[in-house]
Amino acid sequence: MTPPDPSKYPVMEFRRYTLHPGRRETLIELFEREFIAGQEDVGMYISGQFRNLDDPDQFVWLRSFPDMEARKRALEAFYFGPVWQAHRDAANATLIDSDNVFLLRPARVGTGFISEGRRNEAGGIVVAEIFPLLENHAADFSTFFEHDLEPVLLGAGASTLASYVTEPSENTFPRLPVRTDTTVFVWFSWFDDELAYTRYRTTRERSLQERHELMKHLASQLQAATESLR
Repeated sequence: MTPPDPSKYPVMEFRRYTLHPGRRETLIELFEREFIAGQEDVGMYISGQFRNLDDPDQFVWLRSFPDMEARKRALEAFYFGPVWQAHRDAANATLIDSDNVFLLRPARVGTGFISEGRRNEAGGIVVAEIFPLLENHAADFSTFFEHDLEPVLLGAGASTLASYVTEPSENTFPRLPVRTDTTVFVWFSWFDDELAYTRYRTTRERSLQERHELMKHLASQLQAATESLR
C-alpha cells in the first residue's frame, strides 16, 4: 500500500500523554496493534509516535488531517466506531492525562512534514522545541525563525523536519480538548544519535550567546521559556 502523503494533511494535533508509571509500553503495543490502522482507515494520518527520552511515563504522538471539517468527520468516525469502543477501557487505564494537546498548522507553505514522520524508527532522535509566543506574534515569529534563528540552529548541527504554529480555528471535536492558553511555534528537528544532539546543544549555546541582538529579539516575542521534548 502506498503510504499517505503528509503534505495532504496540514492540520496536526501534537499530543502529549502522561501515563501511569510503567504503562508506556502497554499503551504503545495497543496503539500500534489497533489504533494506527483504525484511525488511518477513517481518514487520519498518524504522523509520528515517540517515547519521551527524558520522561519514561510520557508518550508523544502526532495525528494529522486534511482540514478542520475532515478532522471532525474522522474523529467522530473513530471515537464512535468499533475500534475505539472495543479498546478504550484498556487505553484509558494507562492514562493520567491526555489533554495536553496543541492543534497546529504549518508555519508557512512547505514547512509541514513532507515525508514519513515515523522517522524515529530508524534509530535517530526527533526533537520538538516549543516556543510559547506572545499574542498575535505567530507570523512575525515565523519570519524571524526562518531568516534569523533557524540558520544558527542548523549551523550548530540540527536538521529541520518541520515547523508548525497554532491553528486558530475553533475545535471541531470538543469532546477532545485542545490547549487555548497559548499560541505556540513548534520546530521539529532530527539528530543521528545522542552524541550528535549533545554536540548540537553545546554549539548552539555558544553560538546564541554570541548573538546578543538575536537573543534580545527572541525574548521580545516569547511569553515564557521554550521547552524541548526528545
